[in-house]
Amino acid sequence: MASVASTLSQIGEFLSSLSTVEWRVAVSAGVIALALLVGVVIVPFVVRQLRRTVRRRLLGGWLADAVDVVEEYLPTTIGRFAVRTMQFAVVILEVLALLIIWNLLTPVESLIRSSGLSMDLVFQLLLTAVLAGAIYVIADQYKQAIGRIGKQASWMTDHQQEIVVRMGQIVILLFGGLLALGLWGVELQGLLVGAGFLGIVVGLAARQTLGSLIAGFVLMFSRPFTIGDWVEIGGEEGVVTDITIINTRLENFDGEVVVIPNDKVSNEAIVNRSRRGVLRLKVDVGIDYESDPERAKAVALEAIKEVDSVADGPPPQIVPKKFGDSAVVLEMRFWIDHPTPPRKWNAVSGVVTGVKAAFEREGIKIPFPQRELSGRAETGGFQVKETTGETVTSRSDDPDA
Repeated sequence: MASVASTLSQIGEFLSSLSTVEWRVAVSAGVIALALLVGVVIVPFVVRQLRRTVRRRLLGGWLADAVDVVEEYLPTTIGRFAVRTMQFAVVILEVLALLIIWNLLTPVESLIRSSGLSMDLVFQLLLTAVLAGAIYVIADQYKQAIGRIGKQASWMTDHQQEIVVRMGQIVILLFGGLLALGLWGVELQGLLVGAGFLGIVVGLAARQTLGSLIAGFVLMFSRPFTIGDWVEIGGEEGVVTDITIINTRLENFDGEVVVIPNDKVSNEAIVNRSRRGVLRLKVDVGIDYESDPERAKAVALEAIKEVDSVADGPPPQIVPKKFGDSAVVLEMRFWIDHPTPPRKWNAVSGVVTGVKAAFEREGIKIPFPQRELSGRAETGGFQVKETTGETVTSRSDDPDA
């Protein structure tokens, strides 16, 4: 021990004897480089080798299982904790060496003594550090517990899991902060009164934000939609890309991002086209009055079934809808699964193209808009004048004309 003390004394005398600034800068750079080498390279390597050796030769059976259980309930592994502890020790030694090199150790000691640090204060600092570590471990275990529940429970979405984790961690941190304030003897009664008054002022100044915040919690538990759903909210249609406590973000079909406050979302009608996993689409087609509706229905059904984007079940339907001005209108109803805007437009495009081609093959006419004009018999019927060069002729729709 005497030899070690004398060696350290000689090193201190050598470092203190560095009179020139250049030497001090050079030695400081060497100390910093050595500390980085030891802390970043040597320490992790040594701890890794020791861990392998200990687990291979000393630990086994129930003892190894116990170590694994302890590591499961810690926010880090024992090996990483040892690495961080040793790296912290290297940093402390590096700081001490730099203080000795620059002859700052004595002024720092005087500053610490003049600050009036007592054992009670040091004890409070240690208790605060232990409390902070305990709160950190509790918050980490809470996050892992919610994650395990979220993996097993199909009713909890990723958005709900994130909200529950964040709110729980805030509660844990607030509880830890109150304990720390009590540990340092802060009067909580006056603090709570001031916080209440501040809450009233903030509440009056941010009514809309608080309304959106409350609506965000309501949406979290009611779950009218989730991220990735195709929805229509208050005239805005798109795919949900993000849900926060304050607002909901949609991406419409023009690539624009639409941000809707949650209080508006809760007050508007919400159409969710992705909730059931299937979506029914409707396309109208007109056939000539001289065509047979039943035959047209059969031809259209066969054409719809050949479209790949159309789901097999429920089966498509053709319903005569109304008598139009120029045609008998048939409503073609068909379904798509996993509904998204691209799948919808692919299905509609395929149905329109396929039905038109099938009607052309079968000679079923899709008429253009047309009108039938007639005149009264007592006025000579309806006449159309035709001009060919300088000759003017007239035509009457009256058979007797």
